[in-house]
Amino acid sequence: MTQDFSDVLVIGAGVVGCAVAREVSRDALRVCVLEQAGDVAEGSTKANSAIVHAGYDAAPGSAKARFNVRGNALFEAWCRELDVPFVRNTSLVAAFGDRDLAALEALRLRGERNGVPGLRVLTRDEVRALEPNINRAVVGALLAPSGGICCPYGLTFRLAEHAAANGATFFFERRVVDVARAADGLWHVTTADGGVFRARAVVNAAGLYADELNNRVSAQKLSITPRRGEYLMIDKQYAGTFRATIFQVPTPLGKGVLVSPTVDGTLIVGPTAEDIGDKSDTRTTADGLRKVIESAARVWEQVPAGGVIATFSGLRAHGDRDDFVVGEAPDAPFFFNAAAMESPGLTAAPAVAVWLAEQIGRALDAQRATHYVQHTATWKPFREMTDAQRIAAIADDPSYGRIVCRCENVTEAEIRAAIRCRIGARTLDGVKRRTRAGMGRCQGGFCTPRIIAILCEELGLTPEQITKFGGGSSLLVTTPGARPATLGLSPERCESCVERREVCHD
Repeated sequence: MTQDFSDVLVIGAGVVGCAVAREVSRDALRVCVLEQAGDVAEGSTKANSAIVHAGYDAAPGSAKARFNVRGNALFEAWCRELDVPFVRNTSLVAAFGDRDLAALEALRLRGERNGVPGLRVLTRDEVRALEPNINRAVVGALLAPSGGICCPYGLTFRLAEHAAANGATFFFERRVVDVARAADGLWHVTTADGGVFRARAVVNAAGLYADELNNRVSAQKLSITPRRGEYLMIDKQYAGTFRATIFQVPTPLGKGVLVSPTVDGTLIVGPTAEDIGDKSDTRTTADGLRKVIESAARVWEQVPAGGVIATFSGLRAHGDRDDFVVGEAPDAPFFFNAAAMESPGLTAAPAVAVWLAEQIGRALDAQRATHYVQHTATWKPFREMTDAQRIAAIADDPSYGRIVCRCENVTEAEIRAAIRCRIGARTLDGVKRRTRAGMGRCQGGFCTPRIIAILCEELGLTPEQITKFGGGSSLLVTTPGARPATLGLSPERCESCVERREVCHD
């Protein structure tokens, strides 16, 4: 089956792909996005440190350095425009010996060459004054005032929503298996289900798989190695322990294990850095998590094991050129790479998107769209409302008065809104990343049945058809001869359960 023609086809709906789709949609161009997973932000975007890096680490003159600093400068305005949480909480690179102090000075000089503002090396007493809970062995730190934190999947969802409001079309569960330039001069992109999408220009933002697509069309080969990083998430009861994102002196494998607050009040600790062969292996391991705790102890002497509410891992797309690969492939006209976007890829995403959109618009001789939607409305989280706003919201929509996720104070109204929006949730994880339902201390132990019920009601599915993240991740199965699960969806038999928003035990 051949799909409709588009001017620009973006492969990959992570933060970079969605950012490019949003920026390209500013022009009068037909934009299409293909994603192999069932939702946006299902790859590296959903499992990273959520850090907006200052830019002192990348080699001067590299694409990483250039796009990092530009992206950092754009980030706050983008988040404000898209109603995404962002805090410029500063960054510290902590030193624990004379060798580390020498490395800090080298980082400061490198950062200044990259154009990072306000870098300063602090004394031990200055560090302790800013972060009294840091390990007493600290001897100094590099302060980067422009460092920040954000919500990466929240940003990606809002970018996708904004792109869709301006005409971009998203196709999920469409794994690209071939890209080729046809005799008609158009790119023909084939998906695993037999679909063929035709486009004037292609943007390769396929994350861990971007090398495979590049290598199909260009003689300038690229190799991407998945680099696994394991993390701990610490409960909100420890909020305020640290204000800044605290790094250790970088190693050849990355920026090392960090300790950082999140915009949601938890703390994140990690990651490890392990090169692996499987681009889908996101396991956490006992050895990896032990390394996280041991390394983090240099910063946080007693990482509270009892405060860990989740462990997870993410895969970074480490390219063999040790730099971003961004721009039109020299021997493949109208094929634009956004490849090897490992850290600081999240920070760089706005700048990469703006630059690529300019290149694509110029190549396609595009004109600005005459009816561009500047802003798309979103729901205000119940947990962020004042009492007066809550009363008004409930009066307008009684489902705001029904709390589904107790840990995060997420209401039924927010979950339904997350499903009904343009790029709506279709899975348990999709609801979680849009609303935080299931991200709290109990990790969905109480709210999961009710979220499944709401997904069923909104999507017309049975509980057995609801998945965690699409594909084969079904949550419930029916054994032969058993009565199908109801989860409170039979009000004629279980009215009291439905009214109380409880699981049906009838």
